[in-house]
Amino acid sequence: MNILVCDDDKEIVEAITIYLQQEGYTIFPAYNGREALEVMRNQEIQLVIMDIMMPVMDGTHAVMTIRKTSNVPVIMLSAKSEDMDKILGLNVGADDYVTKPFNPLELIARVKSQLRRYTRLGSMVEENSHVLVNGDLVLDDDKKLVTLAGEPLKLTPTEYKIVHLLMSNLGMVFSSSVIYEKIWQEDAYATENIVSVHIRRIREKLEIDTKNPRYIKVMWGVGYRMDKLD
Repeated sequence: MNILVCDDDKEIVEAITIYLQQEGYTIFPAYNGREALEVMRNQEIQLVIMDIMMPVMDGTHAVMTIRKTSNVPVIMLSAKSEDMDKILGLNVGADDYVTKPFNPLELIARVKSQLRRYTRLGSMVEENSHVLVNGDLVLDDDKKLVTLAGEPLKLTPTEYKIVHLLMSNLGMVFSSSVIYEKIWQEDAYATENIVSVHIRRIREKLEIDTKNPRYIKVMWGVGYRMDKLD
């Protein structure tokens, strides 16, 4: 597995490289967003670890560019004082974030979790194949493809899993913590923002009018559900 690690602090890049190489991953370093995009153009990358605040090109703009052509998992790195930047990173397409200074074991666990979902979605192995249909929304779990009125939706692996969960349980309300535990497969802790940002991104791709959504509804203080449509 090839992982791109981008941070303007070379010591952080070197530390992450050591941790992940011990797990058997191949690391491609970059020190700003522009260098990261160059690596993406020339290498087959399965996961990106991207710092937010960097010179030349910051991580947010780099992720926006990556998302135009790739659904590869992205984990953002952020300082504790950069809460708004973390939310912005999730908004533009990141799948997860890790706060600096980080626990190496936590970073490794998040990397493995994202790669499991990504490789599972990209696998050609057939598992209980079926197609889910709700109104104009169609999810083909064999092809790992979601279409709306016949047009493919560009969903990240995390977004796909959330849509699959809601389409498989039409009318059922899921709290943010339950969604997090089912999708991220780890205990939920302070996850409201992470889930809400992913739901918002899905609705922007799915709904014609996000203020009056047809598919994903918010039950304030309770959670989220997908209504059944004819």
